[in-house]
Amino acid sequence: MKKFNSKISLAFLFGLLMMFALAACGGGDTTAPAEEVALAEEAAPAEEAAPVEESAPAEAQDFVTWYQYDEKNEDPASDERVGNAYLRNTIPQFNEEFAGKWNWVNQPKAWDRMAAELVTAVQSGGTVPDLYEMNSDQINTFYRNGTLQDLSDWAQTQDWYSDLDASAVAACTGPDGGLYCIPISERPQVVYVWKDRFPNGYPTTPEEFMTEAERLKGEGLYAMTFFGSTDKGGSGLTRAVNTTLASFGGGLDDGNGNMLLNTPENIAAIEFLRELVGGGYVPEIVFAGGYQEEEAFKDSSAGGFPSGLNGYRYMNPLTAPSGTEYGKGNEEDMLDAIAAGDIYLAPYFSVEGVKPGCDIKVAGFAIPVGAKNVDAAHDYINWIMSPEQNADWVIGPGGGFPVRGETQAHEQFSAEFFQQAAAAVAASSCRPWNGTLERPEEAQPLVMAAIYKLIKEDPTADIATVLQETQDEYNAGN
Repeated sequence: MKKFNSKISLAFLFGLLMMFALAACGGGDTTAPAEEVALAEEAAPAEEAAPVEESAPAEAQDFVTWYQYDEKNEDPASDERVGNAYLRNTIPQFNEEFAGKWNWVNQPKAWDRMAAELVTAVQSGGTVPDLYEMNSDQINTFYRNGTLQDLSDWAQTQDWYSDLDASAVAACTGPDGGLYCIPISERPQVVYVWKDRFPNGYPTTPEEFMTEAERLKGEGLYAMTFFGSTDKGGSGLTRAVNTTLASFGGGLDDGNGNMLLNTPENIAAIEFLRELVGGGYVPEIVFAGGYQEEEAFKDSSAGGFPSGLNGYRYMNPLTAPSGTEYGKGNEEDMLDAIAAGDIYLAPYFSVEGVKPGCDIKVAGFAIPVGAKNVDAAHDYINWIMSPEQNADWVIGPGGGFPVRGETQAHEQFSAEFFQQAAAAVAASSCRPWNGTLERPEEAQPLVMAAIYKLIKEDPTADIATVLQETQDEYNAGN
């Protein structure tokens, strides 16, 4: 029996260990035959793919507006049914177009209180809307109170800016030259006239008007009705009263922010108004308030009615001198009467050498200081300026002429109403009633109260004295 060789045995064992180590580390060729791999894959359960998580849809941010209209008010007899219906129809359109980005939420406000509410909200650091629907005669008030953002830099980069009417842009411009609102619609003053009362056209001078007024008085009729009360914060000043002052060459300011009432031109205008009232050429309802002065035009007992271009919405139903009734009870009454030739639009009369007066307001949008979503307001303004939306806004809440030249050519503005209005405005000198007065909310009731006193309460009072006292009272606050 051979003796065991320990050296050889140890070498052999070492070699086996190395082979196992290499196999464990993948050092050798351990690839299984293809048949075995296939069988193994068949036998093994399929590995399930990890589910793909879907991202949640973006949550739209609320875009808050303050309009004087209420989309939830569906009353067909409401004075603001046009604006209400516009919002009701348009809010869903906007929200669909900006789904996942903006959600339009309107907070309706009373038209005669919303400006004061906005000033208070900004000054107190309260909640303000992202966009405020406004009239341009509020610009100076808002400027003085630091209420609005200057939109000049942004607006001038938009493709619609160069298409805006220059006078509308001026009406939205503050005392510092900043652009504090984006104008969409112009609302000039015109005179609504029953053709059968003034068959030869509306008078062009005060003298001609008084001749016609005497004729109508002899027929038991009135030459004119107008907003002559101190109601609604003296807003009658912005209509026939201011129009009369301007048509006699007068005004309310000196061009430098001071009130200027005691002028020969203003005195002559008030003497004319005194004659109208004292001579019985206007109905007593002129001073009743609550817009009751409109009734004398609606029943055609008054031949003319100076008012804003958007006033056609509120004068309904109508009965023509012939007895024809336009009785739908909505804005179509006036448009139908004009189309039928029973009513026409005209400029006011004026003294020689002076173009007829014409207050003009611009309706548009402002972005308050402290607005949360300025980008939303920008998107909304651009959306309204688009050809698809602009005409509808002007016809709807705008209630006037388009500010965009492109929109003026839209078929909706080819109607007789707009053609006549354009001619009346072209023959007039239109400017904001308050001129450079920076406190129109104070000036309006103050001046209207003075003129009401002079033509109704105390028609024997010295006109110059009352006007001087009024301007001094206002200017003391400058």
